[in-house]
Amino acid sequence: MSLRALLVDDEAPARSELRYLLGAHPEVQVVGEAASAAEALRLAAAVEYDVVFLDVEMPGLTGLDAARLVRERAGAPELVFVTAHERYAVDAFAVEAFDYLLKPVDPARLARVVERLRDRSREDARPMQKVPVVAGGGGTELIDYDAIHYVQAEGDYSRVHTFDRAYLCTHSLGELEELLPSGFARIHRSHLVNLSKVAAVKRAGPDRIRLALDDAERTELDVARRQSRMLRERLKL
Repeated sequence: MSLRALLVDDEAPARSELRYLLGAHPEVQVVGEAASAAEALRLAAAVEYDVVFLDVEMPGLTGLDAARLVRERAGAPELVFVTAHERYAVDAFAVEAFDYLLKPVDPARLARVVERLRDRSREDARPMQKVPVVAGGGGTELIDYDAIHYVQAEGDYSRVHTFDRAYLCTHSLGELEELLPSGFARIHRSHLVNLSKVAAVKRAGPDRIRLALDDAERTELDVARRQSRMLRERLKL
């Protein structure tokens, strides 16, 4: 399970060093950087992160100020403070920080933090009831999973299709496959389908099938040959 991380530090070399150290942990994807607490808050409002690594002393809002504001939001990410000063540790844990790292960051200490974050993520993993998507103006909208017809891979993100609309989702297709209920099936490396929205099954060639969906565009999606047998069994064909 991957962890989507935001790095927040007003010093670019510090962000680069932390990105480099996190590169030793393939389960961590650094998908955003911010040079100020204010910029971090804007990013956190538009993109869903699992963890934010943030400095304390920054111009304007401090990391502690930003942490308090982030904590007020639903689905807040874990917070790991990365600072050169020990004196902020008590304040950091007062805002429910996940951990506290001192600069220069010790790779072994960082590895333990990543391991704990991974364990926490596994504990929290459960079937999604609502999927966060990017709404107009860069905000976030939650869509009930039973309103989703299919999901299409779009690089590191995905495109969520409902009856007559499509939304960008900052989760990858693989992440959604893990989090959505068992009624969804991966039919192709690029598509995840809500089987309750399948209106018909058609032949697409020898040992191949195609799913026709009950959406506004009557979308048809080919099933990969290696997935065909599994789909036949699930659809009782």
